[in-house]
Amino acid sequence: MYVIIVGAGEVGRSIAANLEDTHDVALVDRDGDVTEELTYSLDVLTIRGDGTDLETLREAGLEQAGLVIACTDNDETNAVVCGAAKAAGDVFTIARVRRRTLLETWQGSKGAFGVDFMVCTDLLTAQAIFRISGLPSAHDVDTFAGGLIRMAEFDIPVDSPIADRTVREADCYDSLTFAAIFRDDEMVVTRGDTVIQAGDRVVVIGSPTSINDFANEVAMTPEEAEEVVIVGASEIGFQTAREFEDHGFRPRLIERDHERAREVAESLPNTMVMESDATNQEFLAREHVGEADVVIAALDSDEKNLLVSLLADRLGVDRTVAIIENPQYADLFETVGVDVAINPREETAEEIIRFTRTDNTEKIAMLEHDRAEVIEIEVGPESVLVGREIVDATNDLPEGVVIGAISRDGEHITPRGETVVQSGDHVIIFVAADALDEVIELI
Repeated sequence: MYVIIVGAGEVGRSIAANLEDTHDVALVDRDGDVTEELTYSLDVLTIRGDGTDLETLREAGLEQAGLVIACTDNDETNAVVCGAAKAAGDVFTIARVRRRTLLETWQGSKGAFGVDFMVCTDLLTAQAIFRISGLPSAHDVDTFAGGLIRMAEFDIPVDSPIADRTVREADCYDSLTFAAIFRDDEMVVTRGDTVIQAGDRVVVIGSPTSINDFANEVAMTPEEAEEVVIVGASEIGFQTAREFEDHGFRPRLIERDHERAREVAESLPNTMVMESDATNQEFLAREHVGEADVVIAALDSDEKNLLVSLLADRLGVDRTVAIIENPQYADLFETVGVDVAINPREETAEEIIRFTRTDNTEKIAMLEHDRAEVIEIEVGPESVLVGREIVDATNDLPEGVVIGAISRDGEHITPRGETVVQSGDHVIIFVAADALDEVIELI
């Protein structure tokens, strides 16, 4: 498929890098220095120009494009790009927006603005924060098959009962699959004799109940977060508080700016909004922030979020989550003590990339900055899996693949060697990034 991406920021670059080996990609940006740089670093066509201009889109190859992705940092620009592309050609359009109100307007108007699909960065990030907070020891959590199946990535502490045991010995759950281990810079696709070590990050796929049991018994997770403190009434902070409210929580939100604090207090009836500087240790101690189960840093800079997270950790907070705009900081934040660092642009790119896969791909989740993916695919009649036991069928798949779960007619099936996959099944598969395209073609 020919794909035009308008906007060469972090989202646009991430999508282009993911697609360059499998699609023909044109990347449009107004900044000539950026397009020149990307000409040498990515195998894509770069166009300097305004994506709202039809002539620029035509120069980028609009007539042959199957997909136009508008992901600049301006919501209105992205809507105009999609409208222009839709008016001039038969193309599927995706717009990235920050404001949830624009998303709700689009949802209520059945495809307004010429946008076929709209991705709200701040809402996606808030939902990711909520999922991770529900499993306090998890680094990544996602759901598949309409919530029937869950994927999670956990640290294995030194005192975990499965540390120094094989996967075969640790596998005592009826509806759970051990998919992979991330160990330092190494990725290990698990087999029965794979030894799990303290400090590993283990990826598991299974029912929500089994994932929760694993978290409690193996990852030594504390109780589910009840006391939630959000620092910063940025749009992400606001949406995060709203997400917690929607699930019955009563979070606290700290905002320094008087007008913004008053504004969000009026919009969040079940959130206690406190006007203060969150780096004021006296205030944090007085408000017992150290007793919180999770502190979420959603300020307007990575450095401030790091400082708040470290202060919260020093006060004794069980769990810290920080928003980062620079994805290169993710490992640094977690190395110095931040439990989870979430990059909104990565969340957005992950959601958009799904539309560049085959029509049968229902959902994807990227792991460890796109070193691997967990994907949900509806199995077609020509799949190498259909009508065969998994132990035989997987011999035709490349290395780096684990079938983690199967959804059949609303029922969760835990795959074992003798399980037979049927056409129409939804399979949830862990795939190493370098094997992904081959796997999608085979399944």
